[in-house]
Amino acid sequence: MTTTTTGSVTGRLDRLPFTRTHLRVLTGSGAGWALDAMDVGLISFVIAALVSEWDLTPSSTSWIASAGFAGMAIGATVGGLLADRIGRRSVFALTLLVYGVATGASALSGGLVALIALRFVVGLGLGAELPVASTYVSEFAPARMRGRIIVVLEAFWAIGWTASALIGYLVIPSVSEGWRWALAIGAIPAVYALVVRWGLPESPRWLASRGRTVEADRIVTDLESSRPLLGTSVVTAAPAPASTSAPATTIGMRLRGLWAPDMRVRTAALWVVWFCVNFAYYGAFIWIPTLLVSQGFGLVRSFEFTLLITLAQLPGYAVAAWLIEKWGRRLTLSVFLVGSAVAAILFGQATTIPLILATGMALSFFNLGAWGALYAVTPETYSTTLRATGAGWAAGVGRIASILAPPAVPALQAVGGIPLVFIVLSVFFLVAAAATWGLAESRGRSLAD
Repeated sequence: MTTTTTGSVTGRLDRLPFTRTHLRVLTGSGAGWALDAMDVGLISFVIAALVSEWDLTPSSTSWIASAGFAGMAIGATVGGLLADRIGRRSVFALTLLVYGVATGASALSGGLVALIALRFVVGLGLGAELPVASTYVSEFAPARMRGRIIVVLEAFWAIGWTASALIGYLVIPSVSEGWRWALAIGAIPAVYALVVRWGLPESPRWLASRGRTVEADRIVTDLESSRPLLGTSVVTAAPAPASTSAPATTIGMRLRGLWAPDMRVRTAALWVVWFCVNFAYYGAFIWIPTLLVSQGFGLVRSFEFTLLITLAQLPGYAVAAWLIEKWGRRLTLSVFLVGSAVAAILFGQATTIPLILATGMALSFFNLGAWGALYAVTPETYSTTLRATGAGWAAGVGRIASILAPPAVPALQAVGGIPLVFIVLSVFFLVAAAATWGLAESRGRSLAD
């Protein structure tokens, strides 16, 4: 690989308008993202159903969620390393296959132990898929619209989570052992993995960084000949060469590169944000159906409320997608996190149906908008040789928090009820908002800068 070749690929990608090929990469990756969200969302409805069907305690059911997140922590770190080693597309397809097959198998679980074990395997695939997909799409996106494109990618999460809410509302209460049918539907990603593997191109930035310049040039040429959908080609200055402080010859060197002198503050800040946002998000949204049942609402009614709350994710993403190129990454992320903190406190205090819905929708709006901004800034923090590793390890640290959150919520509820639960979650949102200012602002910058 030469700097000139890599710079050529980078400059050509950043000059492009948004084309049909960009749309295919975005929607192809977004479909996988939505299927991921559908699986994660389904487990919250499955847990609520199993509490009564298997007569489980809150402590027992929390392990179902935590097992999945334990797998996600490992999957995120290993998946990022593999994606920097063997490519973004191959790892993306493999993760879809792993969690799709395991989700289908979990529908056949005969008891709690088997379900927990299979949820761990599901988590391995889920954990690797998200940071790899965001890295993959960011490496195709022109610099001037990259943040907006990644927020749109993250918005597919709302589509998947809404699908899970619909399945939870329509399927689980309607048939005997409906949770099994819900998980069987979650096996769809195993089939979709074939579409990803053979239907989407590899990242040209990654190919160029590995010296595979002929392949990279062919993919960029295809992008240049693809029909424009938004914007026009622009003339840009030659990009700065990629940082040489983090060579990617070995796993150890890539991991040390995350903590090189010029990267320490960024990596530390990113890990804090990921940890706190994961704890607060999964502490709230995995338990919302069960918490509503504990307040006296029936299973069907609680699922109905959760569906309405989930729909507020879509406008949250839309506003974040607009602001992220207007305000920049840090301000957008911090504002949405502060909004999440306020909404969490109000939701914890709500006792009437209108207040539960209004504050729950506000929490959904701000929290998912924050997720969009976080997924935009994460891959932009690192150079191409470190990008998937850095994104994967940040996500892996976040998954540690998501392991801790499910068992923490019943313990907090036992001490101080639902208000205490959401006060604690609000504090995590505020810590994340403060840590945001340790990140670098990357609006409009080339990934090579």
